[in-house]
Amino acid sequence: MNAGSDPAWRTVAHFAADPLPADWRDQLAHRLGRRPRRVGLWTELAMFGARQCLDAAGEAALPAGARLRVSSLRGAWGATHAGLAQLDAGMLMPFTFMQGQPALMLAEVGRCLEWQGDASFALCRDPQQLLQLSKLGAASAGLLVGVVEEERNGERPRSEWWRLVPA
Repeated sequence: MNAGSDPAWRTVAHFAADPLPADWRDQLAHRLGRRPRRVGLWTELAMFGARQCLDAAGEAALPAGARLRVSSLRGAWGATHAGLAQLDAGMLMPFTFMQGQPALMLAEVGRCLEWQGDASFALCRDPQQLLQLSKLGAASAGLLVGVVEEERNGERPRSEWWRLVPA
């Protein structure tokens, strides 16, 4: 995604965890002052990248008027498949199922950024299109946009984020 190609917008910070540092979970826990609980890998990846991007922007919290947008090709792939396997094994509404829900990820990212506001998730193949749609009507507080992928079929996990404000 080329977040800085629009002259009406300025990229304040860009963070890409590629590859993830070996101690990324410890870094996240240290930054938050606690270990994330009851969230899956995908949500932790989103929290780590979003928090790192905001830190790079020099912001303690995401401003109230900012939008949060997250995209992925597959979402919480591991938790979704684990939840379906547990359901097939006879478990009723397994907890793993909840870890696969994008709404939980958005709520946890908002919490770790000390923010509440306009957040959404999209499964998409073209993050650039999501970025262009996100900019439409965005307020002066700008955007925090991320692409989060779990490890799958030999692909490394990814958490890449941009903090954008109107120029």
